[in-house]
Amino acid sequence: MFTWRPDIGTIEETFSDQADAEEWLTLNFTELSAEGVSEVTLLEDGEVVYGPMGLDPL
Repeated sequence: MFTWRPDIGTIEETFSDQADAEEWLTLNFTELSAEGVSEVTLLEDGEVVYGPMGLDPL
């Protein structure tokens, strides 16, 4: 299972594959940023896939 670990708070969503997790982040980027999340790390079964990745807009 894939999950996102934010630098603050928690994300309860879990995903069966990396593509679904990345799509969810794309759709929820603005809301996470508004809640004060500045970076996230993608995990697969608790192991880091990549990150931390900043959420600051370019």
